[in-house]
Amino acid sequence: MSAERPSLPPVRLNSEAELARDALAAPLFVRAVRLARWAGPDTRVGAGGELVEAQLPAAAEHLGLPADDDGAAYASEAWRLAVDTGLLDVTDPEEEDAEGTVSAGENLGLLTGGSPQDVLSIWLDGLDAVHADATAPVLDDFTDLVGEDGSIDFDALDWDPEAEAEFLDGVLGNLYLLTLADNGAGEGPVPLPALAASMIVPDDMGEPTDDILEQVSEAMMRLDDQFRLLEPIGIIEYRPVDEALMVEEGEAPVDAVEGDEDDVTRYGMVKLTPLGLYGVRARMLEAGVDAPAVGDLAGKGADALLDGIAHYPESAARAEVKLWLAGYADGAVPAAAELLAAARGTDEGGPLRRLHCQQALALAGPEAEPAVRAVLGDRELGGLARVWLAERGAADVPAPPEDMIFWLAIDTIAAHLDADGELDELQGLIEGLSAQHSGFFDEVWRVDHPATADVLEAMGRLHSDKKAAKDARKAAFKARSRAGG
Repeated sequence: MSAERPSLPPVRLNSEAELARDALAAPLFVRAVRLARWAGPDTRVGAGGELVEAQLPAAAEHLGLPADDDGAAYASEAWRLAVDTGLLDVTDPEEEDAEGTVSAGENLGLLTGGSPQDVLSIWLDGLDAVHADATAPVLDDFTDLVGEDGSIDFDALDWDPEAEAEFLDGVLGNLYLLTLADNGAGEGPVPLPALAASMIVPDDMGEPTDDILEQVSEAMMRLDDQFRLLEPIGIIEYRPVDEALMVEEGEAPVDAVEGDEDDVTRYGMVKLTPLGLYGVRARMLEAGVDAPAVGDLAGKGADALLDGIAHYPESAARAEVKLWLAGYADGAVPAAAELLAAARGTDEGGPLRRLHCQQALALAGPEAEPAVRAVLGDRELGGLARVWLAERGAADVPAPPEDMIFWLAIDTIAAHLDADGELDELQGLIEGLSAQHSGFFDEVWRVDHPATADVLEAMGRLHSDKKAAKDARKAAFKARSRAGG
């Protein structure tokens, strides 16, 4: 059976040390740490752990923030993050109207005395807290929700917390995919209208309806608010929507959605940071999404490596193999021997495993030669072993028997068919291999390979020479008849 394709392409993450440094430099996290170190026995907190209003000016001053409402709001936000991430421990008051006490949390010491993993774990808790704030309802007037008996009418909010969180995670997931698009070529900023439209406009819709355009416009404004909250935790770089473009408060012009404005950057631009890639992937993994990262397979067996990289982009597969080889403590010969052993098999995924084995051996270096020579007589591996040796100009390479030449041709084409490569490259491979041997289609149908008939049918479809294509189809029919299928 062919290797299962991951739902997302592999991401190349910065090292944990680099990511931890980025986390410690995130503006909101910096402010939270400074407040956690500033707090002392005289710091007064409310019953919910919040810094009392009278303390906010001093907290803002300590952070170098202006002594106004904005400064107080930033200080309050940083304090909440310090509490949510365990940088501060708050003890609730014993009496209802009393104030609580605060002390340094265990996590505060881990920021300087712990590992990069400790730092990132604390930062991820902070990301969860900021994500929750970003998906909280926007309250224009909280008093409208409070009944005469003091109870809060949550139904009046028209707010579905799960749906809100799912929408924002979907947007971040799309941004993650766009960042990894074209093998990392999509690392530039993404226009906010395009990101909002990716969540709302159906794929099969031609011209968006007015209703859809209005939904996209509303989503843009909600995302503008959310991204402003998310940027200080370090996961995105964000250029907000130019307020001069607002038609009226809370609305974005339809031109932004339709792309009529020349300067699309004025409608908001967003990109994930390296720390953002790490954070979004962590959230996806927690949600059960298959989100591989280069380096995941280091230290695992060669079978896991070859299956794991089966559908990786070429550069990601090379990077994964290099990490695997670097971590193989016993040397190049045992590593090559394990790769070759893992490449065997007549299952559907076998050809692609052998193709990646050959590519991995190219990175193993000339030291792998003894292991490669050991399989020269192997029916499944002898062909690729000869190719590997020939590419290195090795001496005394025995000529392959004719049946091995045909078997390798079928195996190679089967691997490229499974890899879903470029059509031009596949067509060139098919025509090149079939031209190397006169009477190719008269003989190749006899090859005892599970993919023989499928490969010949593909050659019949893709070969540009009409006679050769017809010969391939005839050979495929013979192969099916021979196999009884």
